Amino acid sequence: MDIYLIELTNNKASRLIKDLEELNIIKVLHKAREKKDEQSNGNAARLRGALNLSEEQYKDFQQHANIIRGEGIENIY
Repeated sequence: MDIYLIELTNNKASRLIKDLEELNIIKVLHKAREKKDEQSNGNAARLRGALNLSEEQYKDFQQHANIIRGEGIENIY
């Protein structure tokens, strides 16, 4: 079987893909997240959500990471 990566450019295409899958003509292997979701969130927000950290916990984590890397050691003393 051949595998194709496609980008849907119309909302109606999503329904067509679903219909083809229900007819056992195609199999959807992976449904990607929308690009606008990824673009609206920066790396920090994306990682903070993946770690399930609050804003304060995330800032503490970043401060700790900077200390470990040798950055911001002056803030300890």
